[in-house]
Amino acid sequence: MYYVPQKGEQRLRRPEASKYLAEKWGIQLSARTLTKIACISSDGPVMVYDGRFPTYPVSGLDVFAQARLGAPVRSTSERVLQSIAG
Repeated sequence: MYYVPQKGEQRLRRPEASKYLAEKWGIQLSARTLTKIACISSDGPVMVYDGRFPTYPVSGLDVFAQARLGAPVRSTSERVLQSIAG
């Protein structure tokens, strides 16, 4: 999917994006980890470059966090069943 940020949407540099994910979603990823994910994987949050600086639109961070956290479950067996169902 091709992502186009909305005009005027807030974008965060890596240290601020890391702090945002921790404060809003409880996801502990350092700025260095976000850098590594950006270099070796396409599973990270969407980035938009401002010159040479990668920035993360807040809406993209929210989508990333929701996908990373997955659906709520009541037991470990329920999680296994969800992973099998796909």
